[in-house]
Amino acid sequence: MGVKKIFWENPYLTEIEAKVKSVDSNVITLDQTIAFAFSGGQQSDFGTIGGYKIIEAKKEENEIFYTIQQNHNLKLNDNVFVKIDWEKRYRLMKLHMAAELILELVYQNYDNSEKIGANITIEKARIDFYWKGNISEIFPKLMSKINNLIDSNLDIVSDFSNENNERRYWLIEGFAKVPCGGTHLRKTGEIGLIDLKRKNLGSGKERIEIYLQPK
Repeated sequence: MGVKKIFWENPYLTEIEAKVKSVDSNVITLDQTIAFAFSGGQQSDFGTIGGYKIIEAKKEENEIFYTIQQNHNLKLNDNVFVKIDWEKRYRLMKLHMAAELILELVYQNYDNSEKIGANITIEKARIDFYWKGNISEIFPKLMSKINNLIDSNLDIVSDFSNENNERRYWLIEGFAKVPCGGTHLRKTGEIGLIDLKRKNLGSGKERIEIYLQPK
């Protein structure tokens, strides 16, 4: 039985009380958490556990191992507050969902498209493809379609496809159902305005970079 991942039940929760389940030097585990660990290209959350900064969060099977600051005083069974940096989390959620939508639109509209990598940080999201030619040629069509999804402010459902194995998905009715274990927005409209940029990686590889426009 791994840590209970409250960030799936409520990705908008910014603070929770938890119990320390194990302590190994400055690596600890908890009984429940809201601090996401790097997975599927989505960056780990920024935050604190018991007031100590989370330096690294590592997911192994159903457990999350948190590396916190040295010289902490946390002990087994201590009750602690887990707090995340909401501003950064919310940016990650927006960029993550924007990247998911762009990827799905590429799959739906362009045959033989193959993703070879992805990464989401607080600065930008990126998706890498094997691609013939200049991928920016499809940007006008992609922008038209994603802006329609965003403007329609559609519901995003997120749930387990297999709870025991912690396999999850997101669903937008009439658009797509996609396996994904990240933290998801409730509505497409929350993404706001985005920009796309192209980067040529050479050897038939192209990158789409996704940025949030400032409000």
